[in-house]
Amino acid sequence: MVSMPAVVMVSGAAQLTIGVPLALAAAAAFGASSVLQFRASRQVPQERAGRPRLLVHLLGVASWRWSVVLAAVAFACQVAALSRTPLILVQPLLVSGLIWYILLFAASRHVRPDRPLLVQAALCLLGLSAFLLIARPAPGHGRGLDSFWPAVLLLAAVATTVGLCLLAALRLDQRWRPLPLALAAGICYGVTAGLISSLTHLHEAPLAVFGQWQTYALMVLGPFGVLLSQNAYQAGPVGAPALATITVTDPLVAIAVGLLWLNERIESGAWSFLGEVLALAVVAGAVYLLARRAPHAGARYGGKGLPEAAGR
Repeated sequence: MVSMPAVVMVSGAAQLTIGVPLALAAAAAFGASSVLQFRASRQVPQERAGRPRLLVHLLGVASWRWSVVLAAVAFACQVAALSRTPLILVQPLLVSGLIWYILLFAASRHVRPDRPLLVQAALCLLGLSAFLLIARPAPGHGRGLDSFWPAVLLLAAVATTVGLCLLAALRLDQRWRPLPLALAAGICYGVTAGLISSLTHLHEAPLAVFGQWQTYALMVLGPFGVLLSQNAYQAGPVGAPALATITVTDPLVAIAVGLLWLNERIESGAWSFLGEVLALAVVAGAVYLLARRAPHAGARYGGKGLPEAAGR
Protein backbone atom coordinates (compact mmCIF):
# COMPACT_ATOMS: atom_id res chain seq x y z
CA MET A 1 0.00 0.00 0.00
CA VAL A 2 1.40 3.43 -0.96
CA SER A 3 1.65 5.85 1.96
CA MET A 4 0.00 9.28 1.83
CA PRO A 5 3.34 11.22 1.98
CA ALA A 6 4.58 9.23 -1.01
CA VAL A 7 1.43 10.09 -2.96
CA VAL A 8 1.86 13.77 -2.09
CA MET A 9 5.52 13.70 -3.19
CA VAL A 10 4.62 12.04 -6.51
CA SER A 11 1.82 14.54 -7.05
CA GLY A 12 4.18 17.45 -6.28
CA ALA A 13 6.81 16.09 -8.66
CA ALA A 14 4.18 15.70 -11.38
CA GLN A 15 3.07 19.30 -10.88
CA LEU A 16 6.69 20.49 -11.22
CA THR A 17 7.13 18.36 -14.35
CA ILE A 18 4.25 20.28 -15.91
CA GLY A 19 4.82 23.70 -14.33
CA VAL A 20 8.53 24.12 -15.10
CA PRO A 21 8.19 23.55 -18.88
CA LEU A 22 5.20 25.91 -18.91
CA ALA A 23 7.25 28.62 -17.19
CA LEU A 24 10.13 28.12 -19.64
CA ALA A 25 7.66 28.23 -22.55
CA ALA A 26 6.29 31.51 -21.19
CA ALA A 27 9.82 32.92 -20.96
CA ALA A 28 10.61 31.87 -24.54
CA ALA A 29 7.36 33.39 -25.81
CA PHE A 30 8.05 36.63 -23.94
CA GLY A 31 11.54 36.73 -25.46
CA ALA A 32 10.24 36.10 -28.97
CA SER A 33 7.52 38.72 -28.51
CA SER A 34 10.13 41.26 -27.45
CA VAL A 35 12.29 40.52 -30.51
CA LEU A 36 9.32 41.16 -32.79
CA GLN A 37 8.49 44.36 -30.92
CA PHE A 38 12.05 45.61 -31.24
CA ARG A 39 12.09 44.87 -34.97
CA ALA A 40 8.73 46.60 -35.43
CA SER A 41 9.94 49.67 -33.54
CA ARG A 42 12.60 50.20 -36.23
CA GLN A 43 10.00 50.14 -39.01
CA VAL A 44 7.92 53.10 -37.85
CA PRO A 45 8.69 56.82 -37.48
CA GLN A 46 10.38 58.00 -34.30
CA GLU A 47 7.97 59.54 -31.81
CA ARG A 48 8.47 61.51 -28.63
CA ALA A 49 8.26 59.41 -25.47
CA GLY A 50 4.70 58.92 -24.27
CA ARG A 51 2.96 59.91 -27.50
CA PRO A 52 0.17 57.39 -28.33
CA ARG A 53 0.75 57.89 -32.06
CA LEU A 54 3.59 55.36 -31.84
CA LEU A 55 1.13 52.58 -30.95
CA VAL A 56 -1.05 53.59 -33.91
CA HIS A 57 1.96 53.21 -36.21
CA LEU A 58 2.91 49.87 -34.64
CA LEU A 59 -0.57 48.43 -35.10
CA GLY A 60 0.05 48.72 -38.84
CA VAL A 61 3.14 46.47 -38.63
CA ALA A 62 2.42 42.75 -38.96
CA SER A 63 5.36 41.66 -36.77
CA TRP A 64 4.11 43.86 -33.92
CA ARG A 65 0.63 42.33 -34.14
CA TRP A 66 2.21 38.88 -33.98
CA SER A 67 4.18 40.00 -30.94
CA VAL A 68 0.88 40.71 -29.17
CA VAL A 69 -0.28 37.17 -29.97
CA LEU A 70 2.96 35.74 -28.57
CA ALA A 71 2.64 37.90 -25.45
CA ALA A 72 -0.87 36.51 -24.92
CA VAL A 73 0.45 32.95 -25.29
CA ALA A 74 3.22 33.75 -22.82
CA PHE A 75 0.73 35.13 -20.32
CA ALA A 76 -1.46 32.02 -20.64
CA CYS A 77 1.57 29.76 -20.04
CA GLN A 78 2.56 31.90 -17.05
CA VAL A 79 -0.90 31.58 -15.47
CA ALA A 80 -0.90 27.82 -16.10
CA ALA A 81 2.58 27.48 -14.58
CA LEU A 82 1.60 29.46 -11.48
CA SER A 83 -1.41 27.20 -10.97
CA ARG A 84 0.91 24.19 -10.70
CA THR A 85 4.24 25.52 -9.41
CA PRO A 86 5.17 27.87 -6.53
CA LEU A 87 5.75 31.52 -7.47
CA ILE A 88 9.22 31.39 -5.88
CA LEU A 89 10.24 28.89 -8.59
CA VAL A 90 8.23 30.26 -11.50
CA GLN A 91 9.44 33.88 -11.28
CA PRO A 92 13.17 33.12 -11.74
CA LEU A 93 12.30 30.91 -14.72
CA LEU A 94 10.18 33.65 -16.26
CA VAL A 95 12.98 36.19 -16.15
CA SER A 96 15.05 33.90 -18.38
CA GLY A 97 13.06 35.55 -21.18
CA LEU A 98 15.97 38.00 -21.39
CA ILE A 99 18.32 35.16 -22.37
CA TRP A 100 15.80 33.95 -24.94
CA TYR A 101 15.62 37.48 -26.32
CA ILE A 102 19.39 37.69 -26.89
CA LEU A 103 19.51 34.23 -28.50
CA LEU A 104 16.53 34.87 -30.78
CA PHE A 105 17.70 38.38 -31.67
CA ALA A 106 21.06 36.99 -32.80
CA ALA A 107 19.34 34.19 -34.72
CA SER A 108 17.17 36.75 -36.54
CA ARG A 109 20.38 38.51 -37.66
CA HIS A 110 22.06 35.18 -38.57
CA VAL A 111 25.01 35.81 -36.26
CA ARG A 112 26.26 34.25 -33.05
CA PRO A 113 24.93 35.76 -29.82
CA ASP A 114 27.14 38.43 -28.33
CA ARG A 115 28.92 36.64 -25.48
CA PRO A 116 29.34 39.65 -23.16
CA LEU A 117 25.63 40.43 -23.53
CA LEU A 118 24.76 36.86 -22.59
CA VAL A 119 27.05 36.91 -19.55
CA GLN A 120 25.71 40.26 -18.37
CA ALA A 121 22.10 39.16 -18.92
CA ALA A 122 22.76 35.97 -16.95
CA LEU A 123 24.29 38.07 -14.16
CA CYS A 124 21.20 40.28 -14.13
CA LEU A 125 18.87 37.29 -13.91
CA LEU A 126 20.96 35.59 -11.23
CA GLY A 127 20.82 38.76 -9.13
CA LEU A 128 17.04 39.08 -9.48
CA SER A 129 16.50 35.38 -8.81
CA ALA A 130 18.72 35.60 -5.71
CA PHE A 131 16.71 38.58 -4.45
CA LEU A 132 13.42 36.73 -4.92
CA LEU A 133 14.73 33.57 -3.26
CA ILE A 134 16.10 35.51 -0.28
CA ALA A 135 13.15 37.89 0.08
CA ARG A 136 10.53 35.13 -0.33
CA PRO A 137 7.63 37.58 -0.87
CA ALA A 138 4.45 36.33 0.80
CA PRO A 139 0.97 37.45 -0.30
CA GLY A 140 -1.11 39.56 2.03
CA HIS A 141 -4.75 40.51 2.19
CA GLY A 142 -4.43 44.24 2.72
CA ARG A 143 -7.01 46.57 1.23
CA GLY A 144 -5.13 49.83 1.71
CA LEU A 145 -5.84 50.96 -1.84
CA ASP A 146 -9.57 50.99 -1.11
CA SER A 147 -8.98 54.14 0.96
CA PHE A 148 -8.72 57.62 -0.57
CA TRP A 149 -5.39 58.95 0.70
CA PRO A 150 -3.33 55.78 0.17
CA ALA A 151 -4.68 55.65 -3.39
CA VAL A 152 -3.76 59.31 -3.96
CA LEU A 153 -0.28 58.67 -2.56
CA LEU A 154 0.28 55.74 -4.92
CA LEU A 155 -0.89 57.65 -7.97
CA ALA A 156 1.24 60.66 -7.01
CA ALA A 157 4.28 58.40 -6.58
CA VAL A 158 3.71 56.83 -9.99
CA ALA A 159 3.22 60.18 -11.71
CA THR A 160 6.34 61.63 -10.06
CA THR A 161 8.68 58.71 -10.76
CA VAL A 162 7.49 58.22 -14.34
CA GLY A 163 7.74 61.97 -14.95
CA LEU A 164 11.31 62.03 -13.64
CA CYS A 165 12.19 59.08 -15.88
CA LEU A 166 10.84 60.88 -18.94
CA LEU A 167 12.76 64.01 -18.00
CA ALA A 168 15.94 61.95 -17.63
CA ALA A 169 15.33 60.39 -21.05
CA LEU A 170 15.30 63.88 -22.56
CA ARG A 171 18.60 64.83 -20.96
CA LEU A 172 20.69 61.65 -21.27
CA ASP A 173 22.75 60.79 -24.32
CA GLN A 174 21.73 58.04 -26.71
CA ARG A 175 23.61 55.23 -24.98
CA TRP A 176 21.71 55.64 -21.72
CA ARG A 177 18.36 56.97 -22.93
CA PRO A 178 16.63 53.55 -23.17
CA LEU A 179 17.15 52.91 -19.44
CA PRO A 180 14.89 55.63 -17.95
CA LEU A 181 12.23 54.86 -20.55
CA ALA A 182 12.38 51.16 -19.68
CA LEU A 183 12.40 52.02 -15.97
CA ALA A 184 9.20 54.04 -16.46
CA ALA A 185 7.63 51.12 -18.35
CA GLY A 186 8.65 48.69 -15.59
CA ILE A 187 7.11 50.99 -12.98
CA CYS A 188 3.82 51.02 -14.90
CA TYR A 189 3.87 47.22 -15.23
CA GLY A 190 4.74 46.69 -11.57
CA VAL A 191 2.01 49.04 -10.33
CA THR A 192 -0.41 47.33 -12.71
CA ALA A 193 0.39 44.00 -11.05
CA GLY A 194 -0.14 45.57 -7.63
CA LEU A 195 -3.51 47.02 -8.67
CA ILE A 196 -4.61 43.62 -9.96
CA SER A 197 -3.62 42.08 -6.62
CA SER A 198 -5.64 44.72 -4.79
CA LEU A 199 -8.78 43.56 -6.63
CA THR A 200 -8.44 39.84 -5.94
CA HIS A 201 -10.70 40.03 -2.87
CA LEU A 202 -13.58 40.71 -5.29
CA HIS A 203 -13.29 37.31 -7.01
CA GLU A 204 -16.70 36.24 -5.72
CA ALA A 205 -18.34 39.35 -7.22
CA PRO A 206 -16.41 40.00 -10.44
CA LEU A 207 -18.72 42.77 -11.66
CA ALA A 208 -17.83 44.77 -8.55
CA VAL A 209 -14.44 45.59 -10.09
CA PHE A 210 -16.16 48.15 -12.31
CA GLY A 211 -16.98 50.14 -9.20
CA GLN A 212 -13.31 50.32 -8.16
CA TRP A 213 -10.91 53.06 -9.24
CA GLN A 214 -8.13 50.50 -9.73
CA THR A 215 -9.92 49.06 -12.78
CA TYR A 216 -9.81 52.39 -14.60
CA ALA A 217 -6.23 53.06 -13.52
CA LEU A 218 -5.32 49.70 -15.08
CA MET A 219 -6.87 50.80 -18.38
CA VAL A 220 -4.45 53.74 -18.43
CA LEU A 221 -1.29 52.31 -16.87
CA GLY A 222 -1.24 49.06 -18.87
CA PRO A 223 -1.28 50.63 -22.36
CA PHE A 224 0.99 53.47 -21.21
CA GLY A 225 3.55 50.93 -20.00
CA VAL A 226 3.42 49.20 -23.39
CA LEU A 227 3.92 52.56 -25.11
CA LEU A 228 6.94 53.42 -22.97
CA SER A 229 8.50 50.00 -23.60
CA GLN A 230 8.25 50.63 -27.35
CA ASN A 231 9.85 54.05 -26.84
CA ALA A 232 12.68 52.30 -25.01
CA TYR A 233 13.17 49.85 -27.89
CA GLN A 234 13.28 52.72 -30.39
CA ALA A 235 15.89 54.59 -28.38
CA GLY A 236 18.71 52.00 -28.46
CA PRO A 237 20.63 49.81 -30.92
CA VAL A 238 19.65 46.53 -29.24
CA GLY A 239 16.76 45.91 -26.90
CA ALA A 240 18.58 43.89 -24.22
CA PRO A 241 19.30 46.76 -21.78
CA ALA A 242 15.71 48.01 -22.03
CA LEU A 243 14.26 44.52 -21.62
CA ALA A 244 16.57 43.81 -18.68
CA THR A 245 15.46 47.01 -16.97
CA ILE A 246 11.78 46.20 -17.49
CA THR A 247 12.27 42.57 -16.41
CA VAL A 248 13.90 43.67 -13.15
CA THR A 249 11.75 46.70 -12.37
CA ASP A 250 8.37 45.03 -12.86
CA PRO A 251 8.54 42.47 -10.00
CA LEU A 252 10.44 44.81 -7.68
CA VAL A 253 7.83 47.55 -8.02
CA ALA A 254 5.04 45.01 -7.61
CA ILE A 255 6.69 43.83 -4.37
CA ALA A 256 7.05 47.44 -3.19
CA VAL A 257 3.35 48.12 -3.82
CA GLY A 258 2.48 44.93 -1.95
CA LEU A 259 4.65 45.86 1.03
CA LEU A 260 3.47 49.47 1.31
CA TRP A 261 -0.22 49.09 0.51
CA LEU A 262 -1.34 45.44 0.52
CA ASN A 263 0.17 44.07 3.74
CA GLU A 264 2.47 41.67 1.90
CA ARG A 265 5.74 40.57 3.49
CA ILE A 266 9.34 39.72 2.65
CA GLU A 267 12.14 38.33 4.80
CA SER A 268 13.52 41.23 6.84
CA GLY A 269 16.16 39.74 9.14
CA ALA A 270 19.63 41.28 9.16
CA TRP A 271 21.22 38.59 6.99
CA SER A 272 18.25 38.52 4.63
CA PHE A 273 18.40 42.29 4.26
CA LEU A 274 22.12 42.16 3.49
CA GLY A 275 21.56 39.44 0.91
CA GLU A 276 18.74 41.40 -0.71
CA VAL A 277 20.88 44.54 -0.96
CA LEU A 278 23.79 42.61 -2.47
CA ALA A 279 21.49 40.89 -4.97
CA LEU A 280 20.04 44.23 -6.07
CA ALA A 281 23.57 45.64 -6.39
CA VAL A 282 24.42 42.77 -8.75
CA VAL A 283 21.30 43.55 -10.78
CA ALA A 284 22.15 47.26 -11.02
CA GLY A 285 25.73 46.49 -12.06
CA ALA A 286 24.58 44.03 -14.71
CA VAL A 287 22.10 46.52 -16.23
CA TYR A 288 24.87 49.15 -16.32
CA LEU A 289 27.19 46.74 -18.14
CA LEU A 290 24.43 45.82 -20.60
CA ALA A 291 23.88 49.47 -21.43
CA ARG A 292 27.62 50.00 -21.98
CA ARG A 293 27.86 46.94 -24.21
CA ALA A 294 24.75 47.69 -26.30
CA PRO A 295 26.39 49.99 -28.92
CA HIS A 296 29.16 47.44 -29.57
CA ALA A 297 26.63 44.62 -29.82
CA GLY A 298 24.48 46.71 -32.16
CA ALA A 299 27.42 47.23 -34.51
CA ARG A 300 28.30 43.53 -34.32
CA TYR A 301 24.73 42.57 -35.22
CA GLY A 302 24.93 44.70 -38.34
CA GLY A 303 23.20 47.77 -36.94
CA LYS A 304 23.78 51.21 -38.33
CA GLY A 305 24.70 52.75 -35.04
CA LEU A 306 22.40 54.42 -32.61
CA PRO A 307 19.12 55.74 -33.93
CA GLU A 308 17.87 59.25 -33.51
CA ALA A 309 16.39 59.17 -30.06
CA ALA A 310 12.72 59.15 -29.33
CA GLY A 311 11.71 61.84 -26.95
CA ARG A 312 13.90 64.55 -28.40
